[in-house]
Amino acid sequence: MAAHKYLDRICLAGALLSLLITLLFMNGRALGIQPASQAMGYEKKLFDTSRVHTIDIVMDGWDSFLETCENEEYAACSVVIDNEGYKNVGIRAKGNTSLSTVSQLGSDRYSFKLEFDQYDSGRTYYGLDKLCLNNLIQDNTMMKDYLTYRLMASFGVNAPLCSYVWITVNGEDWGLYLAVEGVEDAFLQRNYGRDFGQLYKPDSMSFGGGRGNGRDFDMDDFMNRDNDNGEADGSRPAGTQAPGAQGSAPGNFDPSSFGAPPEGFAPSAMFGDAENGGPGGGFGGMFGGMGSGDVKLQYTDDDPDSYSNIFDSAKTEASKADKTRLIQALKALGEGDVEHALDIDQVLRYFVVHNFVVNGDSYTGMMVHNYYLYEEDGRLSMIPWDYNLAFGTFQGNDASGAVNDPIDAPLSVTGSGDRPMADWIFASGEYTQLYHQYFRQFLDSADCAAIAEEAYALIAPYVERDPTKFCTYEEFEAGVEALGLFCELRVQSVDGQLSGSIPTTDEGQAADSSALVDASALDLSVLGTMGGGGRGGFPGGFFGGENFSGGGDGRPSEGISGFPGGESGAPAESGGVPAWAGGGGQPPEQGSPPQGFPGGGGAARGGERPGGSAGGVPAASLLLLGASGLILLAGLGTAFCFRRRRRLPGG
Repeated sequence: MAAHKYLDRICLAGALLSLLITLLFMNGRALGIQPASQAMGYEKKLFDTSRVHTIDIVMDGWDSFLETCENEEYAACSVVIDNEGYKNVGIRAKGNTSLSTVSQLGSDRYSFKLEFDQYDSGRTYYGLDKLCLNNLIQDNTMMKDYLTYRLMASFGVNAPLCSYVWITVNGEDWGLYLAVEGVEDAFLQRNYGRDFGQLYKPDSMSFGGGRGNGRDFDMDDFMNRDNDNGEADGSRPAGTQAPGAQGSAPGNFDPSSFGAPPEGFAPSAMFGDAENGGPGGGFGGMFGGMGSGDVKLQYTDDDPDSYSNIFDSAKTEASKADKTRLIQALKALGEGDVEHALDIDQVLRYFVVHNFVVNGDSYTGMMVHNYYLYEEDGRLSMIPWDYNLAFGTFQGNDASGAVNDPIDAPLSVTGSGDRPMADWIFASGEYTQLYHQYFRQFLDSADCAAIAEEAYALIAPYVERDPTKFCTYEEFEAGVEALGLFCELRVQSVDGQLSGSIPTTDEGQAADSSALVDASALDLSVLGTMGGGGRGGFPGGFFGGENFSGGGDGRPSEGISGFPGGESGAPAESGGVPAWAGGGGQPPEQGSPPQGFPGGGGAARGGERPGGSAGGVPAASLLLLGASGLILLAGLGTAFCFRRRRRLPGG
């Protein structure tokens, strides 16, 4: 009996410990234990950035599909990705303004979205459910999206993966595209684990895309509309323009150059209820941002209907509790309680890179869209999306303003509360200082030139033979060189702003512009812009055309010292590769049939994740949960057995 004197207590303690461990596994997130990201399998397959991948779209009736692309309806196709075949995959065209722009340009080079699980819920590409194929419109550099996503990821932002792909259709060359990981279930699992939070894509924009009407929209009335205080709503005082503010109209702006609004343009959704104020306070002001209040992430009230542009665009199923939690986070954000409203580290990292690349077609720009909102346990963060008009090319008429864009008042952000997700950074000296520390860390670690030079060496041969590209090869080379110059000058300006030699606000730069970085040698239109620079501009002069063009012949000025032309500034001859490029890969021969599909040919079987099915609980989680369960059962069983032994006769 002496040997078992304390055994009951030991077994009870063991059972309680096992129960505690089990509860921790089940409720760790609520207790502040963050889940580890999950390796999916596709990360090092399609998104290996060391080479250009191949995708062959195999589809009967391709021409008929192209004729209906603006409807954004799914059709079935087969795809061969790096010689691995996948049947019965969903494909549709994607885009907003770019979708209607492609057809207005007389082109069939749409962006596409592949959904591996559209017709079979269990099918994935090594765990990937959605894949975007971007057509690189309005981007003569072919790398504005690519460079931004790479910079975001290298700085610790949860950003979509991307890589270049050479697309063929039924074995015939189609062109060079950028493959981008869809920000949906696979992305969420990869970054946040299987027990991820809620995802939204707030947007009140309806330019093109085949939705909405917009026939009641009057651009002249919109451009001249002011609020009762004589200021453009949500903007700086009427008649003033911050240096380089891309949310401001230049002096030669002519609203009539916009022409008729694109089919699908819906101002009522975009600006809110102009008569009653609505969530967005009416128009919101051209230069304070077109988006409604919910898209700007402003708190209005506790009614979910006031945030329809968020909840109607939910990418995950949002319950009533989910909506309440997000609204309360917006309320806390508006009240300055950022510790309980935001994932501060992720938001700061996002805005550092975002503000470096000066993207006017974004949350901080005039349109107030092109971002994902992630909520988990009542804390918000932003996920980057769509940067083909970054690097000052949303309008592309003010190189100096873009290069010197003040980091403490980026683009349309004024600190007035109009953009609360960014305004909190500048409302507190403590957070502004922390933001500057992050920015310094970014400048010290980022290498824009290395990423761009590597990409140029990789894709140049493909761009040269691309039959559907929106620019010439010479414009591509000039664009890449101008991109290098922009990055070089932007680093100089931000470095000066952080060190105190250049003002970090609009007011400071307006008062003293003597220290601003000279960008007179840079022509942003060369990079490809919303309204000019290659054949990817917006028809009819929308935010561009003759009124917004940077002028020139589509080439940078002499003496540019960016890349890839070295100090000479002269782009390489057509078909040439700069000395540092080292060659790069070659596209497959035109018309070469795919090796893996259809018809066998040694293709690997697609649609399953390595080592198991496309879904299910990760093995590590099952192991931990099973181990804790066994310990609990063992402890309870031991206690029960010895309890019985003590009661047996002679025990």
